Amino acid sequence: MNMLDTAKTFFEACETGKGWDACAPHCDGTATFACQAEALANVTTLSGYAEWMKGLLTPVPDGHYKLKGFAADEERGVVMAFAVFHGTNSGEGGPVHPTGQATASDYVYAMEFAGGKISHMTKIWNDTHALKELGWA
Repeated sequence: MNMLDTAKTFFEACETGKGWDACAPHCDGTATFACQAEALANVTTLSGYAEWMKGLLTPVPDGHYKLKGFAADEERGVVMAFAVFHGTNSGEGGPVHPTGQATASDYVYAMEFAGGKISHMTKIWNDTHALKELGWA
């Protein structure tokens, strides 16, 4: 599988809440994660992020994405995905009881590759905006 196909398969598994078990085959076992967002401040591994996304779909059971762009930079070994996450806080398990409020939140994944697998991912996301829309902040 080439870099772009690997990233697409990973992205789909992660964004649909399949968790680390489904994401792991596409990643280095020690893949790291970074995001300058308070909601993800303690998440430093890609496995931790994949599980966080899985957990998000409990209080936001209709969570889904609309892909806006997907591109590979072969020279630098990076694939970037731009999408909008849509969802409504209608399920239990969030930081507050279900609010019935919805979000449409832009984000970008920058997936770095080494040895044909994702070795690091940076998520670019305005969590404050999303959490306010959901009624969590």
